[in-house]
Amino acid sequence: MIKRMLLLMFLMLQFSFLQAGIVVLNGLTHSYKVENGKVYKGKVAIENTGSKPQSVKLFLQDFTYDADGSIHYTAIRTNARTNGEWIKLNTNLVTLKAKEKTEVFYEITVPSQPADPGSYWSVIIVEPVEDIKPSNDQAGVNITSVIRYAIQVITDYDTEKAKPDLKFESVKIEKEEGKQTAKIAVANNGNLYCKPTVSLEIYNRKTGERLGSYTSIAMGLLPQTSKSFHIDISKVPADLYKAVLIATDEDDNAFALNVELEVKND
Repeated sequence: MIKRMLLLMFLMLQFSFLQAGIVVLNGLTHSYKVENGKVYKGKVAIENTGSKPQSVKLFLQDFTYDADGSIHYTAIRTNARTNGEWIKLNTNLVTLKAKEKTEVFYEITVPSQPADPGSYWSVIIVEPVEDIKPSNDQAGVNITSVIRYAIQVITDYDTEKAKPDLKFESVKIEKEEGKQTAKIAVANNGNLYCKPTVSLEIYNRKTGERLGSYTSIAMGLLPQTSKSFHIDISKVPADLYKAVLIATDEDDNAFALNVELEVKND
């Protein structure tokens, strides 16, 4: 009996994932350089890859994140640098046939005088609407998987007067997926979105000899948010080192910090 119930739950889970067929086709970050008082147009391209019709709702939320991995979706106007009130979707609900594609259009109307130079942002949430059809004829647990997409809409205003201000918050050495990993928390205390990489230069503590340089992938960092940049240092022997952290954005602005780094065997 237990085996039958487990099999039933597995099949329901599998069926749910097969039906979760909504995908966003044109990226999850839409960026614009804007001027006051002007209107900009954009679109969200969606496809239903499933075998049944699917309704999808779209709505706006504010959005921030922290280096500990937490992500915060809140009502528009929660974030002081929201552009959610500037954005108007041409619809909040679409229904796609099986294998059908569609486009939802939006307009960004920039106020005649935004408060300050820098980046403003919000996210367009794309969420399948699940039709709930309760039935008393079937036993078991009905489990539904819903995949939501959050599309960042970033508007950069008067960027000549704005800049990122990157700050290193912490450095931890931890095992991740069997690899010794440097986890470096970086905050953007400035007012401009940027996409930095973090480099870790390691030196012999006694001789000052440079032993190697290791680099993270680039990640977007919104103002007043933070992220953890991960660097694989599995090839670095266990020891105590001097190191230099360098965060460099796409405009070659660099921020550096000297640290002591202890690499352990476990």
